[in-house]
Amino acid sequence: MGQEFGQDLAMLLGRQGTRRHLLGAGALGAGSLLAATLAGRGAARAAVPEVVLCNWGGDAVPAFTKAFVEPYEKRTGGRMVIDGSGPTNGKMRAMVEANAVRWDLCDSGVTGLAELAGRNLLAPIDYGVVSKADVVPEFAYECGVCNYMFSSVMAWDKQRVPGTPTLADFFDLKKFPGKRMIRKNSQAMLEMALLADGVPREKLYPLDVKRGLDKLASIRDALLTWDTGAQSQSLLRDGEAVMGWLWHTRAFLLGRETQGRIAWNFQDGVLQPGLWVVPRGNPAGRQAMVAIASMQEPPGQVSLLESMSNGPANPKASALVPPELREADPGSPANAAAQVKISADWYREHYGDSYRQFIDMISA
Repeated sequence: MGQEFGQDLAMLLGRQGTRRHLLGAGALGAGSLLAATLAGRGAARAAVPEVVLCNWGGDAVPAFTKAFVEPYEKRTGGRMVIDGSGPTNGKMRAMVEANAVRWDLCDSGVTGLAELAGRNLLAPIDYGVVSKADVVPEFAYECGVCNYMFSSVMAWDKQRVPGTPTLADFFDLKKFPGKRMIRKNSQAMLEMALLADGVPREKLYPLDVKRGLDKLASIRDALLTWDTGAQSQSLLRDGEAVMGWLWHTRAFLLGRETQGRIAWNFQDGVLQPGLWVVPRGNPAGRQAMVAIASMQEPPGQVSLLESMSNGPANPKASALVPPELREADPGSPANAAAQVKISADWYREHYGDSYRQFIDMISA
């Protein structure tokens, strides 16, 4: 099903050399994690259970360490380690079904929730410990809670598309000739197609999948698709597409490296959550919820925005965001107001079917 946002961001940070520094005691690579787990848990070394957080590796490890691990360890006296091997849905499912869970927290998303929660593979979030007041209300789910925010947005080549195009312009091949680019996934692409077709934001869900697919099919011969963030960046930078829908992190980088030739904005974008999920049967038990509550603190979330361009999940963090970062913060009040918030509840019920229909449409 292609690359997820967290995977792409880890690759992007590593390629750009962002915030490179030695990992401290709070962060472990995949190889050393097993030894630490056996030594730490096997010896029952502390009263506070060790928490193992799995993310997508690369420079996301030191970024998470500074933003989340260090404050948690100071606050609780416990220990948190990071496994950067990548919490794919397949790995989480295999661990839970084999009663061999090694992770307590995973950096997941809407797709993870859709594929795993319905199979009873995720523990419910304990909102007696985790504060619903410290997260955007729409992104607090039964088995997942927002850890950061990102967006799917439209970008365009200013040399071939003058002015500021709308989503409707994306489908007007006479007004703006040239190829269009979308993600090879139904998530967010259906929403943007329906918005372009005139569906009001407040009436977007439940998604009219057929209407969205028909809208995309109307320009199928002009569509290029991307599986990875790097592909989306290349297609626009190299001029293969004149407009495209992609993650805001890649759009931001494109604007910078093309000196403004590639423009973008948050207007009619899709605001999406990264999600903390807890595999059912996690070794640290309730301590995973304590860790999530700690990571809701605004300073750590602003640190993640500074290092990774991920928008804070806690609305209270907005006051701490430096002025120079607000324009690119997908969850800032002004940027959030220009977008629609994705519904993980809808995708939990319909992701499999909508994805298959989407692939059938673009492959026809």
